[in-house]
Parts: sequence; structure tokens; C-alpha cells
Amino acid sequence: MKRKILLVDGYNMLAFWEETKPLFKKGELDVARNLLLNRLSDYASFEKLDTTVVFDAMHVPGVRLRYDHYNLTVVFTEEEETADSYIERRAAELNQGQWTVSVATSDLNEQWTIFSQGALRVSARELEQRVRSTQKTVHKTNERRELFTTPRLGHFDQGQITQLQDFMKDL
Repeated sequence: MKRKILLVDGYNMLAFWEETKPLFKKGELDVARNLLLNRLSDYASFEKLDTTVVFDAMHVPGVRLRYDHYNLTVVFTEEEETADSYIERRAAELNQGQWTVSVATSDLNEQWTIFSQGALRVSARELEQRVRSTQKTVHKTNERRELFTTPRLGHFDQGQITQLQDFMKDL
């Protein structure tokens, strides 16, 4: 089975996702980034995706920075490098047949470039919907598990108390 790889244009997601857009517009980039990374981390774990989230240096000047956040790889590009150019280069490197590469961005030019390289494209809205759907599935699974593993706590009615008393007398 092919390994699935997801490359995400981080600031593009922040600008388009309903949950992060207000934070992005107010300039609360750290809060918005952390929210995005937490959502994507859960999604990537559940879907078994190797995920790299790329932020360009337009908003965070300095040297390239790469670190792991839970099960995500987070990349801040070099100061003069855009997330788009990093993603295009990385998608071309990874799209060798043994991996299925998807790129999440709503930048139409970027989508066409990625598609021409043989990678799959996912819009910001579509990725947000996938993440929400996965969250709902996980939540329902946890609820079902709790139903079967958590003992029901409730009061005994009078008939049950009488049965228990009779049972204890017989012992």
C-alpha cells in the first residue's frame, strides 16, 4: 500500500478555514497556527497521513525552521522562499510512485502546478470538511466505547431492592 503524504499551505488554510479566519484577520497568528496544527494533528493520526504544514517567511522572517509537532512536520521557509515554491519542490521530490501526494491549498495557480506534477489537490474548504468529519467520527466512536465500558449508574427501583433483599436472605 502506498504511503499517503499531505502537504499543507499553512497560511492559506488559516485565511480560509472558518475556525481560523477571524484569528488570522486580527493578526493572532500564533493562536490560529496552534489551532490549525492541533486539528491537523488529530486528522493526520486518524487518517494515517504523513503531513507537512508549510508556513512561508512572509509572516515569520528568519532562517528556515523545521520541527515536529505531535505527528506533523512544521516548516517555516527561508525569508525569500514562499510556501508555494517549497511545496512545489517537495511534491515533485515525493511524487515518485511509492507515495500518494496530496497538496492542500486554495491558491488556484498552485493547484494547477501541483496537479500537473501528478499530485492530488485539496482545497482549504475540502480539507476543513474532512477534518470536521473525522472529528465527528472519532467523537461518535468514543461515545460508543464509553457506552460499553462505563457501567450504568442509576438508582435501584423498589422492585430491584426487594429482589436484592430476597437474594441476600437466601444466602
